[in-house]
Amino acid sequence: MSDFEGQAAVDAADDETSVGTAVAMDDDCTKPRGWRHGATWTYLIMLLASAVALLVSFILSADTLKMARYPGQMLNCDVNAVLSCSTVAESWQAEIVKFAGLSFPNAFFGIAAESVFVTIAVIGLAKMAVPRWFALCTWLGALAYSYWLTTQSLFVINAMCPWCLVLMFSTTVQFMALSHATVAVQDMPSGHAGLRKYYRLNFDLMVDVVWIVALIVVILVKDGPMLFA
Repeated sequence: MSDFEGQAAVDAADDETSVGTAVAMDDDCTKPRGWRHGATWTYLIMLLASAVALLVSFILSADTLKMARYPGQMLNCDVNAVLSCSTVAESWQAEIVKFAGLSFPNAFFGIAAESVFVTIAVIGLAKMAVPRWFALCTWLGALAYSYWLTTQSLFVINAMCPWCLVLMFSTTVQFMALSHATVAVQDMPSGHAGLRKYYRLNFDLMVDVVWIVALIVVILVKDGPMLFA
């Protein structure tokens, strides 16, 4: 190899090193920093929201068993015709999983699902990385089901379950915290500087507040007068 070829190879290697260093520096600059973007805060919020959702799932399961044992008996969360757990629990939407002629209440699956999210939060608090596929699969699961049941309650069943509302808001906060942790802590999906900037500039706080307020407004506009009748 001539001196010229050797020098060219060295220059090429230096260029690759410079590019890699620039990319790493760019990642460091765009990555969210501070206590609010750390594993402790994001996964602690997720753990609290998941614990509330798990508790509500246990309560809903207990109410389901109570209705099976004492058909026709009103539940403690039956406030009026619109704010009624019994009306929602007796609808087909409350038992969407059927197998071998048997129906399985959604609340039972809620216990299993929320237990998984509690475990994820504990793993996150221990600052352990989770597999990419696992993090992405759990991202939307609980939120999608909770919002489906809420829209069914609002616009199809025309009754609201108080505990289901608590579940919806807790899974919303759970989703917000998990999304935050996935981007800021787990650094997924990789290569999306826009998402990192979204959290680094704290845009998520504004979006989260607007999201919660929008949910409350929709509920009040749809059934507000009847909720307090």
